[in-house]
Amino acid sequence: MSLLNVTSLTPASFILNGIPGLEEVHLWISFPLCAMYSIALTGNFGLMYLIYSEEALHRPMYIFLALLSFTDVLMCTSTLPNTLCILWFNLKEIDFKACLAQMFFVHTFTGMESGVLMLMALDRYVAICYPLRYSTILTNVVIAKAGLLTFLRGVMLVIPFSFLTKRLPYCRGNIIPHTYCDHMSVAKISCGNVQVNAIYGLMVALLIGGFDILCITVSYTMILRAVVSLSSADARQKAFSTCTAHICAIVITYVPAFFTFFTHRFGGHTIPPHIHIIMANLYLLMPPTMNPIVYGVKTKQIRDSVIRFLFKRKDTLSQNVKQTLLNVRVPLPRLRSPTQQETLQRKPSMCPQGTPICNSKSSSSFEWLTLCSCR
Repeated sequence: MSLLNVTSLTPASFILNGIPGLEEVHLWISFPLCAMYSIALTGNFGLMYLIYSEEALHRPMYIFLALLSFTDVLMCTSTLPNTLCILWFNLKEIDFKACLAQMFFVHTFTGMESGVLMLMALDRYVAICYPLRYSTILTNVVIAKAGLLTFLRGVMLVIPFSFLTKRLPYCRGNIIPHTYCDHMSVAKISCGNVQVNAIYGLMVALLIGGFDILCITVSYTMILRAVVSLSSADARQKAFSTCTAHICAIVITYVPAFFTFFTHRFGGHTIPPHIHIIMANLYLLMPPTMNPIVYGVKTKQIRDSVIRFLFKRKDTLSQNVKQTLLNVRVPLPRLRSPTQQETLQRKPSMCPQGTPICNSKSSSSFEWLTLCSCR
């Protein structure tokens, strides 16, 4: 364990203690986390590749979905490799600056996750309430600007976390009862006044989460009004079906997020620490794992694209095998005498002894050539 710097009371490194109280089952806990992480990487990279390769999916809704998948990969990768190292190899030490960097990335990508879900809700609002102007309103330039603003919003609001955490004195030690560096988890081990950290953390949560939830609520209220006013039941069902996957993604993201946020501030003495830490890990791992599955099951266009992509690869493989077989040339036998050459040129006939001659097939150079001669 690294010694504390006596002059500044700033540790050279922290010790991430994993899941307190469950040290004996760290290895068993790591297996489902590793499985979920593998599913998250496979599903999100596969979804991004499918959207990139299928021209039918080059639409605003699926571009936002690709942005959500990209954010999910970054969000879970910012913590899970380090968490698995703690659970598997007991590598608990993390440099102070590396801890601040991890804190920055975790909160930036979680804020961006919320922002992308808000943009997807606005996309559904435009698609259902203004279908004729959908492609003119959500152009590629507008989508790029919206994604960039969402990212910059998270960066600008999260940067102060690092400075507020760095200024605190850590005279109680440097052991963090967590699997990764979270803002309030690091601040709580300080012996200084963390009230500013708590107030600013609450303000950021309201500016990001509160604003995004407000926009999502308003968007779906307008969508509900527009759908209810439709005269056709099939049209209403089709409109609702386009929002089902997005609503599931919202629930998967915000339920563990709210649990983690409120237990940090109000449930520290009532909820066991290991429950809080497990939920904090699921908060970063559940959305990346479930979003590709939910959108793959609930979205017809993605299902059709997956089937078309698989059959296209199967047809391509069949064509390659067929072409390989066609390119196999059978060499013609060399004619060694004029008598054999005359036998090939004449029409099929009977030999003097009564032995039949086979037909010669020479319509294509790629076909087998069958020769028969009299004996």
